[in-house]
Amino acid sequence: MKASDLFVAQLEEEGVEYIFGLPGEENLDFLESLRKSKIKIIITRHEQAAAFMAAAYGRLTGKAGVCFSTLGPGATNLVTGVAQAQLIGAPFISISGQKALFDNWQARFQLVDVVRMMEPLCKKAVSIADPGTIPTVIRNAFKHAEAERPGAVHIELPEDVAEKETDAVVQRKAKIEIPYPEPAAIEKAATMICEAKKPLIIVSSGANRTSITDELEDFARKTGIYLVHTQMGKGVVPDDCPCSLFATGIHAHDYVNCGIDEADLIITVGYDIVEYPPYLWNRMLDKKIINIDFVESLPDRYFNPDLEVIGDIAASIREIAARIPGKREFPIFAATRAFIEGKINAYEGKSYPPLPHSVVQSVREVLGRKDIISLDNGIYKLWFSRLYKTYAPNTVLLDNALATMGAGLPAGIAAKMVNPDKRVLAICGDGGFMMNCQELETAIRYKIPVVVLVLNDNAFGFIKWKQKKMHFEDFALDYGNPDFARFAESFGATGFWVEEGDDLAEVLEKAFSLNKVVVVECPIDYSVNYETFSIELGNLVCEL
Repeated sequence: MKASDLFVAQLEEEGVEYIFGLPGEENLDFLESLRKSKIKIIITRHEQAAAFMAAAYGRLTGKAGVCFSTLGPGATNLVTGVAQAQLIGAPFISISGQKALFDNWQARFQLVDVVRMMEPLCKKAVSIADPGTIPTVIRNAFKHAEAERPGAVHIELPEDVAEKETDAVVQRKAKIEIPYPEPAAIEKAATMICEAKKPLIIVSSGANRTSITDELEDFARKTGIYLVHTQMGKGVVPDDCPCSLFATGIHAHDYVNCGIDEADLIITVGYDIVEYPPYLWNRMLDKKIINIDFVESLPDRYFNPDLEVIGDIAASIREIAARIPGKREFPIFAATRAFIEGKINAYEGKSYPPLPHSVVQSVREVLGRKDIISLDNGIYKLWFSRLYKTYAPNTVLLDNALATMGAGLPAGIAAKMVNPDKRVLAICGDGGFMMNCQELETAIRYKIPVVVLVLNDNAFGFIKWKQKKMHFEDFALDYGNPDFARFAESFGATGFWVEEGDDLAEVLEKAFSLNKVVVVECPIDYSVNYETFSIELGNLVCEL
């Protein structure tokens, strides 16, 4: 069998449905093998976007998303997406071509040591020198990528290896069972929770799994213990559960910290310090901590658990719940929930351009409980993470780990591919949208009817707020933009522009009704950023 055919056959055995990428000369054998396979290939306009799509696929499905590029500049363009997948904990495989290992007549043209470049960014990086090792290398890559905590693996396939013949055969994929938690740890956790006066749960990205959602909501309702979601944990327990304290937002003392400050025991579930630093909730080092996770935690000065319950998270929660005798009342957390909900519901009235909280309300009005928003990175992400009520896991896609701009549109395209029956709204700032706006053509070519909301302030709004907070002069952060509606139309998409007097919810509803690629440009008034994040939160007094 030809080595590239074997490579693709092993990908099929691993259950790969899609592969995202941009080919080059050095992987034409691989591309030809893909042409003959059942794997659906999505050719993007930039390798970075392909990596973002693969990472979103991995997060949404729990199966490794796969992307590919050619050598040199193609591989370097993958780097940001590889780093994002690794930091957000998405199972992910990237594949790059390379020059011939033997008889390379092109000397150092486009030659970069891709494996060494990728090694610091992912769980494992490897180059295939012997075609007979292809099944083992790929099997090992998928096991690494999908094992807890999931992350990125990179494989390099040189062009002369890809074209060789081999007698190797596909390795069969075996199911791996997640270990059950230790009974002694379960018993100790239940005892600590019962002895605590004000226990509180922090739910993070590692818990964003459907099986965990049911167990954790049952746990909260049975025990009365309240939960706080990190940005990447939003939706694990629905926000209309009376025990939800909604979600964290800015890395500062926010509304939800009025509750967190009162807790004497923090129960972290699927927690990773990369997305919500423990300094924000344990700066005084006065919290007892139980960590419930698939794998042991990484040490941090502010996160040194008194107890770790390691194993299948859903089983751990179920077993701990069985040992807690009954439901308790926690008035301080009930007051915190009422306080935050009052803040969420306090914003009324229309203005033009709309304020951020008005945009959040309009989006929530149009989308159903299981519809999906894909947020790029910008100041609007903080408003959505704090104010957007969420009701199902993985319905708010955002990156609060690498926090890279440019991911919102590609992730939205992947989300719509995986969830064709749900409404998917990619929400981007003008800065982030322009970084990968070329992928509108990809969505149109493959008939993926994603709707894109571009929030336009003609500036890098997040940095402008921080610049003002630091009392620096307003400098270097304003720019011009195209007419995004006409820009979309130039690709063959539909473009809408929200004008004074328009209702954003009505415009979005019309966009979704078309069932095609639509870009909605909406100006936004960020004048409240400094007032809210610097003045109000800077002077926040929790009087509960």
